[in-house]
Amino acid sequence: MQPVRRRITEILKEEGAATVAELAEQLGMAQVSVRHHLDILVGEDLVESTGVRRHNGAGRPSQMYALTADAAKLFPQRYDVLASGILAEMKNLLSAQELRGLLVRLAERTSREAPTPLPGQSVEDRLEEVTAFLSERGYSARWELRDGHYELYACNCPYTGVADDHPELCAMDQTMIQRLVPGAIRLASRVLDGSSHCTYIIEQDRANGPGA
Repeated sequence: MQPVRRRITEILKEEGAATVAELAEQLGMAQVSVRHHLDILVGEDLVESTGVRRHNGAGRPSQMYALTADAAKLFPQRYDVLASGILAEMKNLLSAQELRGLLVRLAERTSREAPTPLPGQSVEDRLEEVTAFLSERGYSARWELRDGHYELYACNCPYTGVADDHPELCAMDQTMIQRLVPGAIRLASRVLDGSSHCTYIIEQDRANGPGA
């Protein structure tokens, strides 16, 4: 991000909200220049107008600006550390079987959020729905028909930084995808093992299950 706009987001993060005049004072810039940078940040959905501040004396109210929810991505996040720590504690508290059961239930709950397969729906149409559903959740998924079978690719691992120490998450994802796509699926490659994507194989002659 351009340095001035980065500094504006930092000020808004620290202050909660600020006027153009307040930002200009902290940046040592003309207000017209600050407005230019704010307009760009507003256009990128990182900053929004949150109302006006009225002054005690005469004069027009001043527009207030604050960060949007999307601006959270600009600042460091430690979800991976938290998730890894929670999983480590769960392993101390639960047996391997209990942990597997918990992850299976999580996979099933996630799969229930996907569109329900329609009667007579083709495998290709179902794969379109599933890859869209997975992509919305950070997997950057796609599929193709290859050498007589379907391949579903998850090109991004949402658990990067966590799955290295907790490969059980890969089994959780496999369970979820088995719930989403009818047929026999096996994991052919994994990001965890150095591949550029996780690959799930769906044999064409076994790809029609319940609801397909």
